[in-house]
Amino acid sequence: MFAKRTDWQQEPTRLASRLKQLRREKAQIFDLTESNPTRCGFVYDDETIREALAHPSVMDYDPQPRGRIEARQAVAQYYQERGTPIPTDRIILTASSSEAYTFCFRLLCEPGDEVLVPKPSYPLFDFLADLTDVNLVGYPLRYDHGWEIDFAALEKVITPRARAILVVTPNNPTGQLLRPRERDKLARLALKHGLALIADEVFLDFIWDDTHRSLAQTLDPRGMCLALSISGLSKISALPQMKLGWITIRGPVGPDAAATARLEVIADTYLSVSASTQAAARTLLEQRKLVQPQILDRIRQNLEFLDAKLSGNTPVSRLKADGGWYAVLRVPVSLSDDDWAIFLLETAAVYVHPGHLFGFESEGYLAISLIGRHDDFREAVGRIVEAVR
Repeated sequence: MFAKRTDWQQEPTRLASRLKQLRREKAQIFDLTESNPTRCGFVYDDETIREALAHPSVMDYDPQPRGRIEARQAVAQYYQERGTPIPTDRIILTASSSEAYTFCFRLLCEPGDEVLVPKPSYPLFDFLADLTDVNLVGYPLRYDHGWEIDFAALEKVITPRARAILVVTPNNPTGQLLRPRERDKLARLALKHGLALIADEVFLDFIWDDTHRSLAQTLDPRGMCLALSISGLSKISALPQMKLGWITIRGPVGPDAAATARLEVIADTYLSVSASTQAAARTLLEQRKLVQPQILDRIRQNLEFLDAKLSGNTPVSRLKADGGWYAVLRVPVSLSDDDWAIFLLETAAVYVHPGHLFGFESEGYLAISLIGRHDDFREAVGRIVEAVR
């Protein structure tokens, strides 16, 4: 009766089952996986947001496939302020970054075609690929005092079925920032093999080190290949509930226009973005100026405490990263990542992500969120160090 593409594993993992049981028993748990900013104590301008969502235009059904011009102008203004101007006619609004991925996969791929994705990276890609009948092929990120793309390995996995290279900058959860040298090399490689680039830039505003912030530029192939960049309010303004994402289209004249026209038809088929969110887009994007400094300050405080706690003779270390909302911890391989996560949950009441969730191919990695409240974060990290020791 059901399609094979939705034949996913439905049984909860051992970690999920144990977490559910402990929560049912009302046990106190320090959640180091929390990445929902609306639950982390940040201050929003609630009144201004509500007023913007009540704009009279929300009662007017004006189905523009690319999105209302005033909303696209607000997105264009965001890029203008970043120093990377993008014309409004090269912006397609979506209901989320997940939907933006779906649009890009449908634009580029026939069933069975391949998209090259970084490993480690976000597990959502697997489900989006299944739903769009796309095959994902991993290429490794290499760690050596920092993360970088293994270009030799990347080129080896390119086949005639490949249609796009996906890059996440900063990567989730590794925090790898795509450097200009890597960005240009990716564009040349994509051009050589006739591939598009898909760049997930949702964390681009969250670079930890001020000296690296100038490197955090949106993907610019300099006319060499088609580049589709994805972002949205979920991370930029820490408003995941507002459901507004977008795709920007760059590249050589011809392919960029053709991609825009085809994406417009896809968007016209769905017409998914709500009128209220589009009407409030400018106000919601302006909220980033209030909330981003709070998030960056929280991340810096938590990182400072984490690094101090892990200094000296401790069996836990943090892998170097440049941005995002996560940190990757290295722990002894005496246990599997799953067993470490369950052990920490049961003995320290701390919930962390096992590394294999993000595609780490070897044991010894755990991922933790950096945006949780500082007091809870400090307590949880202390418990981790003592439990592992």
